[in-house]
Amino acid sequence: MTNLTKLALIIFIVFIVGCNSDSKKEEKTASEVTQNEKIEVSSTTKKTFIWENANVYFLLTDRFKNGDSSNDNVLDRNKKTGKLRGFEGGDIKGIIQKIEEGYFTKLGIDAIWFNPVVEQIHGSVDEGTGNTYAFHGYWAKDWTKIDPNFGTYEDLKQLIEVAHKSNIRILMDVVLNHTGPVTKKDPVWPDNWVRTAPQCIYKGYESAVSCTLVENLPDIKTESNEEVELPTILLDKWKAEGRLETELAEIDVFFTKTGLKRSPKNYIIKWLTDYVRELGIDGYRVDTVKHVEEDVWAVLADQAEIAFTEWKTTHPDKVLDDTKFYMLGELYGYGIDSKRQYDFGDRKVDYFAHGFDNLINFQFKYDAAQLDYEALFSKYDTILKTNLTGKSVMNYISSHDDGEPFDEERQKTYESATKLLLTPGVSQVYYGDEIARPLVIEDTKGDATLRSNMNWKALENQDTKALLAHWQKLGTFRYNHPSIGAGSHKMISKSPYVFYRNYSKNGFVDKVIIGLDLPKGKKTIKINSIFPENTVLTDHYSGTTVTVIKDEVALYSDFDIALLALKN
Repeated sequence: MTNLTKLALIIFIVFIVGCNSDSKKEEKTASEVTQNEKIEVSSTTKKTFIWENANVYFLLTDRFKNGDSSNDNVLDRNKKTGKLRGFEGGDIKGIIQKIEEGYFTKLGIDAIWFNPVVEQIHGSVDEGTGNTYAFHGYWAKDWTKIDPNFGTYEDLKQLIEVAHKSNIRILMDVVLNHTGPVTKKDPVWPDNWVRTAPQCIYKGYESAVSCTLVENLPDIKTESNEEVELPTILLDKWKAEGRLETELAEIDVFFTKTGLKRSPKNYIIKWLTDYVRELGIDGYRVDTVKHVEEDVWAVLADQAEIAFTEWKTTHPDKVLDDTKFYMLGELYGYGIDSKRQYDFGDRKVDYFAHGFDNLINFQFKYDAAQLDYEALFSKYDTILKTNLTGKSVMNYISSHDDGEPFDEERQKTYESATKLLLTPGVSQVYYGDEIARPLVIEDTKGDATLRSNMNWKALENQDTKALLAHWQKLGTFRYNHPSIGAGSHKMISKSPYVFYRNYSKNGFVDKVIIGLDLPKGKKTIKINSIFPENTVLTDHYSGTTVTVIKDEVALYSDFDIALLALKN
């Protein structure tokens, strides 16, 4: 986009009047549900894309939607499992269907992150929870193939193309740290590839990196620069599938071109970046960051950017914009208070300096519970605009492996949306947050309770529809206004609580005014000279049009939230 075009887009103003954080007051009345349903969700063309403002939807492919029942029963994964510990039928085609239906667009989603879909181990393991299959995608068997329970390579290709047509980016979840567990169907890889002991004890850097994450999860020797042969079990598999020569030829090309050594980590980097080079994946969500040497991540980031550039060069008609490849890291235990340093006890590491643009913020749920709106927003603004300039964090309220989510009982669903989507930084919506998918499932063990099937039938309930509309309105408003997640924050007044965000870069400007805790019914909002007199604004929550008069707008609606912006 040229600067001239960007200048033509100019200033937006938003006003959001907040949800009461008291869970008893936040649920909507029946009359509000009726009015809510009449409001069309904004679907305006996005003015500019900024990763720091992204609204990311994270889902487990197997638990989201079954789009192709023909792949439900494959690879003889038929042992009786613990509850929610086997494959349930969700697949890539199910994601495609929801993109085409506009579900993500109506939620204001910029990017979709789904679990790894490479081929998983074929056998099951029993860790005291009943038999468990690799439905979650984190037990790789072959990085070069898509697991048939999730779909096919062509399905993945179609998913990316359909997403891009809807202006949605794709974050591929990648694992470089370990293979899948060893089973009768899945032999251990050679000892020059993996270690099976010791298990990590987290008493310093080495005991968190050069070790197995858990028992029976062979750890890739990512520290090794030894050139190794490919595992015989992998070569035999490729030969049986009729693709041995093709795979070997591609490997020769990669190592000749890059000059990298044929070490275990670099083979996997080759396989992971192939998906970027061939399909145009927009970024990675990187698993188990602290369990791999930081220099390895820098190599992965460099090779992914090279692959992304190659894809753009060969597919100029499919390029969304000039945004670079994005690296999001899961550095377990990292919080925004750590800023740029993760402390192992005996060593501090700045992972942002080793390829990462963003780290998942495991601290957000605590801050959201303990801080009021201004303390929360100003804290995040200060750190992001000083210590983390040019970087960001991803905030979330629930996740696939966090046993202490912000709202485990789903009693603060409106507050969850308001805090998550209005806090500076990237927001992550975990599938079902928007329709209160239960996070407590009876008779499950461990993290299975967090990984239930998407509760689509709940949308037959009027209260669930109203909740979804709340998430949609905040999400689409955030989607259209980069200043919410990426802008600078400043309070205008404490009571009623009013603040604004401002984003300005490379000729693009976005100004947003947000207010919380104004009364329902008639309300007067001071504009504080952010927007000129006689400007016509639209409240995108109630559909009401207002005009700026004497530096104020007078609004009447039955809602305690107002989203004011320039009339389109």
